[in-house]
Amino acid sequence: MPQDMTDELFEYLVDDPDRPGGLSETAQGHEPGSFLRHVVSLSGSKIADGLIDPKLVLSWLLTSLGAGAFWTGLLVPVRESLALLPQLFTSPVITGQAVRKWFWAGGAVMQGICAILIGIAGLTLDGATAGAVIVGLLAVLALARSVCSASYKDILGKTVGSSRRGTATGTASSAASVAVIAFALLLLFDIGDRMTLVIGALFLAGGFWIASGALFATLKEQSSTGDGKRAIGLDQFALLRQDPQLVRFIAVRSLLVGTALAPPYFVVLAPDSGFSTLGALVLASAVAALLSSYVWGRLSDRSSRRVLIYAGVAGGAVLSVVAVLGSIGGIGVPLVLPAVLFVLMIAYHGVRQGRSTHLVDMADEHDRTPYTALSNTIVGVVLFVAGAVFAAIAAWSVTLVIALFAVMCWAAAALALGLKEVQNDA
Repeated sequence: MPQDMTDELFEYLVDDPDRPGGLSETAQGHEPGSFLRHVVSLSGSKIADGLIDPKLVLSWLLTSLGAGAFWTGLLVPVRESLALLPQLFTSPVITGQAVRKWFWAGGAVMQGICAILIGIAGLTLDGATAGAVIVGLLAVLALARSVCSASYKDILGKTVGSSRRGTATGTASSAASVAVIAFALLLLFDIGDRMTLVIGALFLAGGFWIASGALFATLKEQSSTGDGKRAIGLDQFALLRQDPQLVRFIAVRSLLVGTALAPPYFVVLAPDSGFSTLGALVLASAVAALLSSYVWGRLSDRSSRRVLIYAGVAGGAVLSVVAVLGSIGGIGVPLVLPAVLFVLMIAYHGVRQGRSTHLVDMADEHDRTPYTALSNTIVGVVLFVAGAVFAAIAAWSVTLVIALFAVMCWAAAALALGLKEVQNDA
């Protein structure tokens, strides 16, 4: 893209293109191009995420292949835990390198290869064999994703100004949701054979990841020095003693995991609502992302603290409503489930945008990668444990699980009041 067009598009998308935002003079000169590379690369990655979604798409695929409940039940825990837990140990390797963009680019390409192999497995295997192979490939994909996650916030902080980072990630989320909506509509209205659509989506996801990695590799990233000494595996837990704000942030983020874990329980409460189809669920999530991600991103650039508060309040409110409706049998009323799921997904995307921007802006250049790794590892443990505990409670009362998620969101909003306005320090 010509430089003039790049500059114009950058100025159109952001509020304050001339503000340094904590960047070096050299990085400021490259920022318009860096900003757009982030948007396009992240858009491709997020489209791929939506096309392969383990909670919906892969679960449907394994069920259709007759893999059995065991392998299908492993999909989400494997994907979520392996995408977060390893970061405590991969971050020292990343921080030891002067240029980190290759980790994100390589991780994206590896995710693309795994997605294509999952598509091939879906075409050629069935039964428990298909389940074992696809879950194994998903584990590798999740590990590659963990490398992307551990490296991304540091790269974003080095190449995009502090007042524009939420806009970059929010724009990418909104752009990606358009493609996922198209996929959801194809599924919802049974346009074509569903198995063909799902397998095609897996191959397409692989292509998006590989293309995103190739584009990200062209990012102009300045070398870093001396960061490797800041993060040495388990020694990163010392950061919890040194920075009370980091402890509070991790606590807020951990309490907000209910916005991610709750959707499957909605469907359990109303299995015959007519909104439990694959296409409808994907559509609800994608439309919520389209309408909210860019707005959440812009708000995060002004105050990520307030975004976390608002998302917590929104999540607590909608989950409280669902708990009440579940207790009186009102969740099965037509249009109720799609409405509450839509609102919850808006809160969920607020959590994603707020926590990402807050972490990048609260840490300096040397701390971003270890802060990210420590936070993700702890939250990965919380997700794994909470998923198991709430699944056990759900065997007794799904409504109680939803109510507990609501309490957690309300507590997160209250705790987030004590977070610093980190954008004021940028």
